Amino acid sequence: MFARLVPGPLVRWFARPYVAGDSIAEGLDTAARLLQDQGLLTTLDLLGEGVTRPQQVEANVRVYRELIAGIARDDRYGLAEQRPSVSLKPSAFTTGPLEAVREPITALAEHAHEHGVALTIDMEERRWTDFTLDLACGLFDRGLDVGTVLQTRLHRTRDDLDRIPTGMRLRLVIGIYPEPEEVALIDKRAMKERMVEHGRILLDRGVKVEFATHDDEFVERFVREEAGRAPDHCEVQMLLGVPRAGTHRAVREGSWTTPLPVRIYVPFAIGWDDATAYLRRRMEESPSMIWLVLRNFARRRSDRPVV
Repeated sequence: MFARLVPGPLVRWFARPYVAGDSIAEGLDTAARLLQDQGLLTTLDLLGEGVTRPQQVEANVRVYRELIAGIARDDRYGLAEQRPSVSLKPSAFTTGPLEAVREPITALAEHAHEHGVALTIDMEERRWTDFTLDLACGLFDRGLDVGTVLQTRLHRTRDDLDRIPTGMRLRLVIGIYPEPEEVALIDKRAMKERMVEHGRILLDRGVKVEFATHDDEFVERFVREEAGRAPDHCEVQMLLGVPRAGTHRAVREGSWTTPLPVRIYVPFAIGWDDATAYLRRRMEESPSMIWLVLRNFARRRSDRPVV
C-alpha cells in the first residue's frame, strides 16, 4: 500500500540505479560496459510482466526477438560465453490462462537457440511453479539452452530439485513473492541456509547452479564450501544497482579459493513508465525494499565502482 503513495518521479529516481534504461540499446550498452570495465557477465530482462492487454504481449514478444538478434550481432563480446543471456517472466506473455504463454515462450527459446543466446524462464509466485518447471525442463530436454529458477522460501522446493535435469542451468534465489506460512519459510536467514544446502544437492546431480544473493556471508559460504565440487558448473548472480564491487572481485579473483563468474541481472524497459511500475511492484512485494534502496544509495557513495 505504501508503494502506491510514493510519487512517480520519486519512484523513478529510486529506480535509476536498478534499471539500465528505456531501450534495447541502453540495455546492451550497460551489459557491454559491465563486461569491458569489470569483467562481469549479464542477463538482460525486459520490464513488462503482469500484462493486461494483448497488445502488451505482442510488444514484449517483438522486443525480445529484437533483443536476442541484437545480442547475437553485437561485436563487443569476443567469445560466445561472454554474450548476455536473456531472462523473461511468463506473466509478460499472457492476459489470461497460464497455458497461453507456452507458444510465445517456446518460439522465443527457439529463436534464442538459433542465435546462440541462452534464455532463462524466471519464476514468479507459486501458482506459476509447476507450469514454469514443466515448460523450462521440456525445452531443455529438446536441446535448447533454457534455464529456470527455484525459490528456497517455498517448502516444496526440496522436492522440485529432483525435477531439474543434469546439465541444466538453475538460478537459486530466496524469492521476493510473499507466500503464506503454510507453504513457505518466513525467516530470511533460513531461506539462505537452504540456498547453500540446495546448491550442494544440485551440484552433486550435475546441475549448473546460479547462486543469486547479495548476502556476502552466504556468497562466501557457497564459494568456499560448495563451488569446489564443480567450479565449471557454478556462478554467482546479483542485481544491477546493488553495490557489491568488493564481493564481485573476491568471487572472480578466487579470494575464497575458487574463481567463479559473476553475472549481473540487468533490467531495462521500453519507456520509463514500465521501469517505474517495476520498482513500485518490487516495493509492494517487499516493503522493506525502500530501506534497502536508501541503504544502497549510502553505500554506493563509498563503494566504487558501482554496479
